[in-house]
Amino acid sequence: MAASPPDPDDDEAPGGDEMGLRKIIHIDMDAFFASVEQRDNPQLRGKPVAVGGAGGRGVVAAASYEARKFGVRSAMPSVTAKRKCPELIFCNTRFDVYREVSEQIRAIFRHHTPHVEPLSLDEAYLDVTDDLHGIGSATRIAELIRAQIKEATQLTASAGVSYNKFLAKLASDQNKPDGMCVIRPGQGAQFVQSLPVRRFHGIGPRGAEKMAKLGIETGADLAAKDAEWLRAHFGSFGEYLYRAARGIDLRPVRANRIRKSIGGERTFSEDRSDPDELRDTLERIIDIVWDRIAEKQARGRTVTLKLKYNDFQTATRARSQEKGVADKQAFARIARQILEDELPLPMPIRLMGLTLSNLERGDGEAQDEPARDDAQLSLL
Repeated sequence: MAASPPDPDDDEAPGGDEMGLRKIIHIDMDAFFASVEQRDNPQLRGKPVAVGGAGGRGVVAAASYEARKFGVRSAMPSVTAKRKCPELIFCNTRFDVYREVSEQIRAIFRHHTPHVEPLSLDEAYLDVTDDLHGIGSATRIAELIRAQIKEATQLTASAGVSYNKFLAKLASDQNKPDGMCVIRPGQGAQFVQSLPVRRFHGIGPRGAEKMAKLGIETGADLAAKDAEWLRAHFGSFGEYLYRAARGIDLRPVRANRIRKSIGGERTFSEDRSDPDELRDTLERIIDIVWDRIAEKQARGRTVTLKLKYNDFQTATRARSQEKGVADKQAFARIARQILEDELPLPMPIRLMGLTLSNLERGDGEAQDEPARDDAQLSLL
């Protein structure tokens, strides 16, 4: 009888380097910004809360679980959120506070392993194959981390434990909020194939819609397609889909990923061409992207506007400066000018995006910070 694959949480299992298995944890804070606001203001607890601007051009940066019950989601226009939940309470963003809490959480991570790859203020991958305290069990380490976060910050975190990053991230979302899920070797493909493809990282609403038209709605549907078929229909993305449907991910946890750009994009539910609507959308994207730039204390020399037309052709227009863009006003002025130079558009667009690249820190040094897997923050 063939031996079962070693369990990442089995204290008797060989080390990850010997067998090629890793012990990966993905920690994701629960409704982080909104939860911090509810923690710091007891009158908000148990109520629907959104962090972000409440004005006509405002965007929801985060929503409490009470607000999510009404369909309020991050990156949703504030007017839409208020329409869905008339009792919604808006709080202004306090990134200084969120960064302080995030550093408390990262200190807890570093207590267990030096191999920490933050994706944003509120989530990170940890490789605990060789943890600092010889605990040996990724599940026990994840339980300890969640308890330590709760004690230090009075906030809850969800955790996913598995043998690669893709599965760990899926697992952390499985039992939210304040939950944990473990996917062991031998279970990955079965777990993935039980999920709707919209749960896969990198597959947005448009991608899921395209797949549905091709008869693909679950991981099992995806696994039934061979690599050649997937490449024919999805190009290079097909390679990722082929591996993902089988629970395969060979990416290491990287503690010092080089951030190449900071940006965001908006995919429209209907194609847009009206100049005023496009200007309004650009303003919302500017707000979100600049918040992320300020969070990272970065500067960048190149501002790029991305437009995807309704025939799926993509145009990018970039402006580079000799020195890094140092304030929001300059960033917004460049972005607006790029858009104005393109108006009127030759045809309606389905997506607008904005990025700042050629990054530097505020001291002028090249940016070398952990980056999100999706460096472009989706505004869907």
